[in-house]
Amino acid sequence: MDAAEFRKRGKEMVDYIADYLEKIDKRQVFPDVEPGYLRPLIPDCAPQDPESFEDVFKDIEKIIMPGVTHWHSPYFFAYFPAASSFPALLADMLCGGIGCVGFSWAASPACTELETVMLDWLGKMINLPEEFLAGTDGQGGGVIQVRGDMKNEYGCVCGLYDFVKPSHQNTNKGEILFFFFFFSCQMVERAALIGGVKMKNVSSDDTFSVCGSALKKVLDEDKAAGLIPFFFCATLGTTPCCSFDRLLELGPICNKENIWMHIDAAYAGSAFICPEFRHLLNGVEFADSFNFNPHKWLLVNFDCSAMWVKKRSFLTGAFKLEPLYLQHHHQESGLVTDYRHWQIPLGRRFRSLKLWFVLRMYGVTGLQEHIRKHVRLSHQFEHFVLRDERFEICAEVVLGLVCFRLKGSNELNKALLKSINEAKKIHLVPCHLREKFVLRFAICSRTVESTHVNFAWQHISQLATDLLKTWEQDHHHQ
Repeated sequence: MDAAEFRKRGKEMVDYIADYLEKIDKRQVFPDVEPGYLRPLIPDCAPQDPESFEDVFKDIEKIIMPGVTHWHSPYFFAYFPAASSFPALLADMLCGGIGCVGFSWAASPACTELETVMLDWLGKMINLPEEFLAGTDGQGGGVIQVRGDMKNEYGCVCGLYDFVKPSHQNTNKGEILFFFFFFSCQMVERAALIGGVKMKNVSSDDTFSVCGSALKKVLDEDKAAGLIPFFFCATLGTTPCCSFDRLLELGPICNKENIWMHIDAAYAGSAFICPEFRHLLNGVEFADSFNFNPHKWLLVNFDCSAMWVKKRSFLTGAFKLEPLYLQHHHQESGLVTDYRHWQIPLGRRFRSLKLWFVLRMYGVTGLQEHIRKHVRLSHQFEHFVLRDERFEICAEVVLGLVCFRLKGSNELNKALLKSINEAKKIHLVPCHLREKFVLRFAICSRTVESTHVNFAWQHISQLATDLLKTWEQDHHHQ
């Protein structure tokens, strides 16, 4: 394929993607395939001779689309949003076209410098304390990575590096140090495994939030057992039910005990650009690091996870790598960031282009309206649930997630979810809250409207009616 054909085929692909997204509501949200569906549809090995673009293109609908779960469908209410927008897609094309591998400033100065500035823009949008920003002479700063869980891993390693500095290394000669890592949510366990440390979940209260007294209790127990706590991960907007840990209670404890405090706000962080939700971040001033994922709810397509640290030297100290072939004569200037020192992989994509395009083309006000629309739609669904006495709401609806269930057994709710997902009109996933099996209804798509939420509720309500009839009959006969 030469440049001339690329122009032609590129326009065809843009048209195909635009048609796909414009008409995505006509596609069944969850595919009708079984595991292993794809292998029989394609040859056993790669073709010896080149094939035409037409051959490849026609196989998209024939082979790929039948196995796609349509995350951007307005009938997709599972997990959390996967952000997407036309400006972000265009920026991703440019990222692929430039094709740089931005491990150092010299590898592509624009790739490095735009990222530093975009993380400052984003930090200012959510009113992060000044210490987290790079500015022109700050000690902090931000970095874009692949996923939010990677940020938890980096935070854990930073905390360990901060604790096991030379000043601590000779304090326990001949003894094994057992470091303890505390977390509040299920999504951060890999961080402890990678850090090679023990981990413990801190229990939550009736609102599924971790409070200061719970952390204090486990700290006292473990210190009495000779363990050394060094890292705590608080969560804002937990995956199961979007609950918020009590930062204003937890932060002072972590600071007093010299524990690295990381805050994971993967989904909820985007909402903090709205003044009415910014109070949920109060207490971030106590943290050492913070992250959220613009690729969830800020119209920047995957992958784009943002993390800030107050002292970037802890991050760069933990991951520093200086072979001669990666060094360059500007690296000691003080104005240069080499992002290879901020991460485990060496290479990185030009992800900040997506942020730059989206922030400029939507503006803060456009992004705020996107967030507020999703929150309004979640409260619409909550209202439907509350009006139906057969159902119950299981956690406070703060942002774009509603946790609900039929009043009754876990088996009844499992049967309801099965009937919803087998009908394939909408797509949901469950969670466990305490011992209850709960259905999660997340407002996800950029194009979702009140009519889609209304349809989803009518559909769920009818399936519940059908299920309860057969359920009562079956259990009556038993």
